[in-house]
Amino acid sequence: MDEQAIRLLVADSLALKQRFFEANAGLLVKVGGRIAECLRGGGRVLAFGNGGSAADAQHLAGELVGRFLRDRAALSAIALTTDPSVVTAIGNDMGYEAVFRRQVEAHGRPGDVAVGITTSGRSPNVVQALQLARERGLVTVGLTGNGGGRLAGLVEYLVDVPHAEIPRIQEVHAMVVHVLCQVVEEAMPRG
Repeated sequence: MDEQAIRLLVADSLALKQRFFEANAGLLVKVGGRIAECLRGGGRVLAFGNGGSAADAQHLAGELVGRFLRDRAALSAIALTTDPSVVTAIGNDMGYEAVFRRQVEAHGRPGDVAVGITTSGRSPNVVQALQLARERGLVTVGLTGNGGGRLAGLVEYLVDVPHAEIPRIQEVHAMVVHVLCQVVEEAMPRG
């Protein structure tokens, strides 16, 4: 890879972000508003994904529990990817497709928000968890790419990045996490 190739890669990423956020700012305000409403009412956010999407789920939970830009009360959020004993026990006993579904069954309550992150929209463990979340009355959010895969039509809020390359989708997902955290934080009481 040479310098020109890097410049083109960055230009593609920037152009994608510009198009995505121009087209989806209203959707992100709605999603962030629903998350804030849930948290103000004593609910929680359950976030999950695989690989880089697991890191995004952990980032979202960390910013909500800790803080994003200002001091405020802690917000209830759990990344379902972070307990290796739970993940490996479920994976071993029930199969890897069940690792998030079983945790949604344990921790999800009607009105909570389930945020499933999968760049393809086809990860079986994310799809199954969001199906159960929807059945149980949780607000369902899918962060996806390239059309949404199996999450299109399944979730209440589909945040789909219109690109085929996983790295570009993940770059937008990272910024979506920050935007959602800022929308939520600005909707919370100061404290």
